[in-house]
Amino acid sequence: MSEDKISLKHGAGGTAMMKLVKEVVLKEITQKNQGSIGLDELDDGATIEVGDKTLVFTTDSHTINPIFFPGGDIGRLAIAGTVNDLAVMGGKPIAMACAIVFREGFLVDDFRKICKSIEATAREVEVSTVTGDTKVVERDALDEVIITTTGVGLANDLKTDSQLTPGDSIIVTGTIGDHETAILSHREGIKIKGEIKSDVAPIWKTIEAALKAGRVSAMKDPTRGGIAGALNELASKSNVGITLNEDDIPISNPVRNIDEMLGIDPLVLTNEGKAIIGVNGEDCDSVLEAVKKTKYGKNAQVIGEVTEEHPGKVALKTSVGGQRLVRATIGAPAPRIC
Repeated sequence: MSEDKISLKHGAGGTAMMKLVKEVVLKEITQKNQGSIGLDELDDGATIEVGDKTLVFTTDSHTINPIFFPGGDIGRLAIAGTVNDLAVMGGKPIAMACAIVFREGFLVDDFRKICKSIEATAREVEVSTVTGDTKVVERDALDEVIITTTGVGLANDLKTDSQLTPGDSIIVTGTIGDHETAILSHREGIKIKGEIKSDVAPIWKTIEAALKAGRVSAMKDPTRGGIAGALNELASKSNVGITLNEDDIPISNPVRNIDEMLGIDPLVLTNEGKAIIGVNGEDCDSVLEAVKKTKYGKNAQVIGEVTEEHPGKVALKTSVGGQRLVRATIGAPAPRIC
């Protein structure tokens, strides 16, 4: 690597983070995987084969600031984020682990609120938090709290990032940019007409409905790096092109207004309760209808299609009739967003 120190951009889910992972993690950690998907695939999780069962295994750390925000808190974020990583690989969540590191002086009442949120979020998808750990560090070693969650899921129909095929339709399960815009506006004290809340939610039941309704090819939850990062990853790993229609991408008016005010592209913003679903074109209508009937899929839209053109790249047909490439970001508009 040309850089000798890790910066905030290396944790933002963009190309800088991927470069760090490939040049350090994949070169230094030996992999002996018992399933078809391991560390080097850099998917949302890994698989473990146990007899005739395929388990999906994933882990994630959460450093968001502030820990309580419009629409959620770090506890809901921790469970939802891990559930969603399992879900987009086709894994029904079956068990969760949770490790928490506190700063000395952290309020017990706040810890209780976080625990209640963890329980309520896990209960939405009927999964239990079965084990965990707590640690406490000195006041100046951490500003508040960090939560790491690990999840195990059971996949009857495993999905990976490399399974998109030309002719597939691309569905997004709801409005984009809600989470990061809510955090940014809350941090900066920006007030506009209309409520902005994080979309943080566990979306297994939405994914389950899609899987039952038609031939789903590949899925991704567009967290760090937004739908731009997620779609570029799908296109690259599947060696296909993706063409999006700007007018079809759902964005709420409050989010659009703040993003325009701040000069931020909503395509690169973190989402914490959405999925991108690639589905066989013939089954698109049935899958979309099934998704729209779920709690977290009411605003789902078809936003594009998979093509043989421009393999590995994502193109956007703009509202004014032009076309531009959608690139993955190097970093992110703001640190500590999830």
